[in-house]
Amino acid sequence: MPSPNRRHFLKTVAAAAALPAGFTAAEEAATAALPHRVLGRTGAKLPVLAYGGAALPRAWGNSLPTEARVALVRHAFDRGIRYFDTAGNYMESQAILGEALEPVRKDAFIVGKVETTDPAKVRAAVEKSIRELRTDYLDAILIHGTPGLEQMTVKRAMQVHAELVKLRDEKITKHIGLSAHGYFGKALALINSGGFDLCMLSVGYLPRGHNQIFSPRMLQLRDACVARAHELKMGLVAMKVIGAGMMGAWSGHLVPKFDKDRRPQLPAAAIRHVLDDKRFHLLCIGMRRRVDITENLATLTGDTTYTAEDKALLQEFGAVAMKCEAIRKMRVD
Repeated sequence: MPSPNRRHFLKTVAAAAALPAGFTAAEEAATAALPHRVLGRTGAKLPVLAYGGAALPRAWGNSLPTEARVALVRHAFDRGIRYFDTAGNYMESQAILGEALEPVRKDAFIVGKVETTDPAKVRAAVEKSIRELRTDYLDAILIHGTPGLEQMTVKRAMQVHAELVKLRDEKITKHIGLSAHGYFGKALALINSGGFDLCMLSVGYLPRGHNQIFSPRMLQLRDACVARAHELKMGLVAMKVIGAGMMGAWSGHLVPKFDKDRRPQLPAAAIRHVLDDKRFHLLCIGMRRRVDITENLATLTGDTTYTAEDKALLQEFGAVAMKCEAIRKMRVD
């Protein structure tokens, strides 16, 4: 963890838009070249790569010591990432993000979520989040997909939304959004309400949500969500870009017989696949190691054309992956 003097120095140089010492010339060039997009009607112009805070809890596969995870988040910020996503049920994620981003809070776009299905508990949940995040406001609060929207009726979700509107009026949040791993019929109803500024949807090459493989009908509803959100000029954030690691760190476990020399090409191909849909503004990806950040930045600052080779690779891997035991066990929606 940086000393107080070091933290003050990092805050100063960040405010001056400078890079910290120790980067190579190639890293500096890649950081400067990271594409930016305006996040729909939020008006925020942000780098296209967003940081998924679900990659931080130890219980979900991050074995780094706490200090190293704090440093990881700061490294992501220093490399140019500005959108940081977390949630109340992401265990220590909020506290880690809070410690890492407190010195540079004004330059970070921090997004929290509420999981509660009880409107009366929304305020307390948000207050807990902002305490852990060491801030007095959030740039956006999303109604969480699961737990959250999946466990609610649309009517109840709109009651939760009404509580978030109160928090927005009090400037505890700037924007209100929703996330959806699946259950896209409900998500579409919320989008159609016109009361949301942004949404985060599962849109990776593998048709998976949190714990389900999408049926053709669910894929149609997801595409309707994307189209309607785009029509309403909402911010659109993609999640499950790398299949929650199924086309990244876990690909060798998922499909152990797949060509080991081609497996490292999967994340970049998956990123280019999603980025090919110009309606999406940001890609929210969980990154557990510095090398993940470096590789994703290299992909996004290089040629992002979705090629025939990318498509063939994803088709070949996906065809085998969809038959594997881990995916067969996932609930079909």
